[in-house]
Amino acid sequence: MGRQSLGSLGMETGCTAGLLLALAGCDSGFGQATARHLDAMGFQVFASVLDPQGPGAQELCRSCSSRLTLLQMDLTKPEDIQRVLQHIQTHTNSTGLWGLVNNAGFNDTIADAELSPLGKFRTCMEVNFFGSLELTKGLLPLLRSTGGRIVTVSSPAGDMPFPCLAAYGASKAALSLLMDTFRSELQPWGVKVSLVLPGYYKTGTTCDPAFWNLQKKQLVASLPQELLQAYGEDYVEEINRQFIQFMKVAVEDLSAVVNSITDGLLAANPAVRYYPGQGLGLMYFIHRYLPYFVRDLFLKGFFINPKLPRALRQEHHDATKKA
Repeated sequence: MGRQSLGSLGMETGCTAGLLLALAGCDSGFGQATARHLDAMGFQVFASVLDPQGPGAQELCRSCSSRLTLLQMDLTKPEDIQRVLQHIQTHTNSTGLWGLVNNAGFNDTIADAELSPLGKFRTCMEVNFFGSLELTKGLLPLLRSTGGRIVTVSSPAGDMPFPCLAAYGASKAALSLLMDTFRSELQPWGVKVSLVLPGYYKTGTTCDPAFWNLQKKQLVASLPQELLQAYGEDYVEEINRQFIQFMKVAVEDLSAVVNSITDGLLAANPAVRYYPGQGLGLMYFIHRYLPYFVRDLFLKGFFINPKLPRALRQEHHDATKKA
């Protein structure tokens, strides 16, 4: 989509001259693809990355124009966030900021909530919720001055109980509710807030079996003996096997998500929620209109259907009786 076609999105092209956009989480996946897309449209983009020397950041340097500015930021470090905020404020005080894209996300645990270390819940909340909250609050004065846009990538896992995604899902649920609250509260200022809830796409390490096998081994090694006895190591192995199998349905073409983010930033009347990805319509219909047990069965069939924990299996009871 060229710069000259912005009128087709419902915006006057004159209003877009010199638009400045801030994107968080551009090392890979949706953030990187969106940064490239917006840079190609002619916008000035501030793109945050976790590792400025990493392959994702270097790819942005190679493929984008001098309008794109790379900023290092770890959303778990308030000093990083404040440094990025100061940089953006310094370079946009005279112009204002048109849009913010909250895309950074974290999850490295696929396991029942009881098996997931508390630290994993905290890290998910730090990156997926508190980091986005601090960044958004810091940029709101600039966004209010332009009546700009906030687009946040959340997840269907924040709307419904996907098996073995409790830490990630809880953080995304908090993020979605926060952004919906911002949407309501910022209406008088003319700031429009949208959520993007993608299906399963191939981004970063999300589809790397070696990464998930390592995470599984580390999880098993960290479990208290009592929990490991109750669930069984084979229980965790089976969850990991099913998740790696599920990776095969991941979509490589990220354009539907990039287009949703772009529409949220530029359309005259952006949607409150975007659902790019196959099967989400059926999933949300089941979630909203059918009994809970139907939804639970659907999610297990679609995503992960854990086997029975070791302590509940008949062979375990038989062995216990013999002992």
